[in-house]
Amino acid sequence: MTSPARPGSGDAWTLDDLQDLPEDGQDYEIFDGSLLVSPHADVRHGAIANRLRRLLDRQAPTGLLVGQDVGVSATRSSYFVPDVFVAHEEALDRGGPALAPADVLLVVEVVSPGNAGRDLVLKRHEYGLAGIPHYWLVEPRKQTVTVLEHVGNGYRESAVLAAADVYRADHPFPLVLPVSELF
Repeated sequence: MTSPARPGSGDAWTLDDLQDLPEDGQDYEIFDGSLLVSPHADVRHGAIANRLRRLLDRQAPTGLLVGQDVGVSATRSSYFVPDVFVAHEEALDRGGPALAPADVLLVVEVVSPGNAGRDLVLKRHEYGLAGIPHYWLVEPRKQTVTVLEHVGNGYRESAVLAAADVYRADHPFPLVLPVSELF
């Protein structure tokens, strides 16, 4: 494949098509058969995601894995890559092109100014429909973490944490999160 645009083909993108895309400095996701392209995250975005992964990883119990750079797909025509996730370790051992939403306990998106709508609206909606129990939105500009819990086919906001807060929770596992350590 020479161009990810596939002009004129009219075919929906699927999870299988991602394997044919070039390594060109872009991040690729799929929503309802449409290819979503965005540049790789900047350094601050990556640092925040890495700090959060390390904080969660230190507290995760045996059998749960905190990770990055693995996609989640409920259907072959939708595929998203959260900045951080918590999943059952056995799901990662099974392999495959993406995690099934049933194996994922938490997804976290670090909100980027250039595509905030994708994290705040689109992914919130899609992760909710997929039944992922917990969704966190980390907003670097505001220095906040919004904690969302799955209810019905969507999410309800259970907390908005400022940098000075220390979040204590029992889900997705017992944890203590000093929010200031992210920023």
